[in-house]
Formats: sequence, structure tokens, C-alpha cells
Amino acid sequence: MTPQNLAHGKIIDELIRRQCSFAIYRIPGEETPHFLMQREGAVRSIDSITALNEKRGFVIAPFRASEACPIVLIEPDIFSLDDVVLFDDAVAGTDSDDAPALHDGHSLHPHTNDYVACFDTFIRALRTKQFEKLVLSRSLTLEKKTDFSPAMAFYQACERYVHSYVYLCYTPQTGVWLGSTPEIILSGGQGEWSTVALAGTQSLQNGELPQLWDDKNREEQGYVSSYIRRQLLSLGIRPVEKGPYPAFAGALSHLKTDFCFSLADNKELGHLLNQLHPTPAVCGLPKEEAYQFILENEGYDRRYYTGFIGWIDPAGRTDLYVNLRCMHIAPDRLTLYAGGGLLASSELEDEWQETEKKLKTMLSMIHA
Repeated sequence: MTPQNLAHGKIIDELIRRQCSFAIYRIPGEETPHFLMQREGAVRSIDSITALNEKRGFVIAPFRASEACPIVLIEPDIFSLDDVVLFDDAVAGTDSDDAPALHDGHSLHPHTNDYVACFDTFIRALRTKQFEKLVLSRSLTLEKKTDFSPAMAFYQACERYVHSYVYLCYTPQTGVWLGSTPEIILSGGQGEWSTVALAGTQSLQNGELPQLWDDKNREEQGYVSSYIRRQLLSLGIRPVEKGPYPAFAGALSHLKTDFCFSLADNKELGHLLNQLHPTPAVCGLPKEEAYQFILENEGYDRRYYTGFIGWIDPAGRTDLYVNLRCMHIAPDRLTLYAGGGLLASSELEDEWQETEKKLKTMLSMIHA
């Protein structure tokens, strides 16, 4: 950890304590994180993805938008940590006193039995051919140690996960979220854009990308690729494709297909995002039916997990990512999220172990 990161980390943790709306993020391939903060006015709540058309700022969108989990847009007026002045009157709020009481032990809600029951429900729907694919996720809630620093966890993730988009953000509407995600939902600018299909999971083999993938993983990735291709074509967009090929994601690998395309203008990025979100990589097929099935049967609210997050700017550069491998940081607890794609051929133990591996992305930062 560099002296500058240590100094900046103290500022970031203080911004969280004072409830100032900000985001810091590191794009894959870049070394220096981007920082932004909204000092003046309240952050904007947006009622639909299409309402992001022509908007500029840092967007935090949930899996399902609701009054409790709105789409939030930070419209910054500060773009450097060196410009942050922590006077007493620079705060946007005060410390929260409504933290829920702690339970005994480290794991508050392991969800193990819930996951087994949900898996049975999901797999029955798949094997009776109601769906081609469903994504089942779970959360893990841990006691937050008093010395846990979200900022230090962010900087450690930047060092550890060089191929992922790493972010830390806070708004009064969302609370604190930290993540390390490999999946682009929309990236580009100046007419040249891209998105990806990312599905199928394997562990790295001695730190190297696996080259052999079984039928289940390839089929799962194929569903996501077909969906994205179809959604783009429905908007008159004819992408150039590359893949599928194995790609790094922390200690894991996924199959990835790149879709590159041009846009006549950038005024309707919200409409494009609405067509893509949620992809079968986090939802299922058929999309609308799978989405409703998950809401009714998964047994908990994903909140901002499997939504999307990042900077949107129709006149400049946009980098938006699906919010995977993430955690919500409350005053006394950390809630981690992970999931996996199910097909009719899926087996309980395999899918459980996949979520365990994905949770390690966040656990490694907690215990670092």
C-alpha cells in the first residue's frame, strides 16, 4: 500500500462516515483510480433505465428498481481526492444510529438451507422446460470488524484483481457498496461501443486460463451470446463478434464473447441499457418470465447486486459494468453476494461450490 493510498484511504473512510455521496473506481488496464464526489445538492433518483438517456454521472442501478432501491445518479462537482476539504460543514449527513443489532457468531444469515430449497424450485422449473436457463444467487452476512476499512479493501482489490472493474461508492439511497466485477454491460464513446457475453465458470489452473470447457459451460455462454446478439439486432445494431474465449475474473475464469458496434448517436444510451439489462448471465431465459420467477422464488432481495454500475456520459466516455462479486457495507455487518447460472443439467453441489468460489473474491478483501 503506497503512502498516497493510505492518505487517500483515510479521506475516503471519512467521507463514508460523514455520508458524502462519492464513487472511486479503477477500470481494467488502468493504474490510477477515478474519483468523483457530489458536494452540492442531492443525488438524483431515477425511476427507469430509459430515463438515463442523455444523463451524465455515476449510475448505480439495482436488479429491480423500487422505492427502496432506486436507480441513483451521482452528478459530481469534485473529481479529485486532493480537492476534498473535510470541514465540518462539508458533510452531506450525519452518522447513522439505526444499525441493526448484531447476532452471535460471524455468519448471521448463511442461507445454506434456503439455497437448497431454492435450488430444488429452480431446477424443477428447468427440468419441466419452463425455462432454458435461470440464475440462482445467495447472500452471506458477516459481522463487520471495527477496524475494517472500506477504502483499504478497495485499494487491495485494485492490486489483486487487475482484470476486473473495482469500485467503492456511497449515496444516502444506496448505502456503501464495494465490488470487483469482470462483466461490461456497456462501454465506449465517440460512436464506438462494446458489450460482452460472460458466462460459464472454471477455476484457474495453476494461475492459467483453462482451455477445455464442458458442454454445460458452453451452452450457458451460448444462451447469453444469443440474447445479446438478438437484443442488439432488434435496435438495428449489427455487432462484430469475437469469441467465445476464456477470460480472467479474479481466481476464476469465464467464457467471454465481445460485441463491438457503432451508434448513429449517443442520445439513447438508456434505451440500449434497458434492452440489455438484465442479461441471461444474471437472470435467465426467457428473460421476462425468468425475471419474475427470480423475484418470486429466490427468497431475498438482490438490491444492487446484478444491477449495473459505473460512469455514463453520452458526450464522452462510458464504462458501465454488471455489479457482480460485490458487498453491501452496513455499520455493523457486511453482506456478500454470489450466484451462478443453472441449466436442466445442473447439480446442487457443483452450483453451491461455484458460489463459494465467487464469494472468495470479497472474502479475500475482508480477511486481507
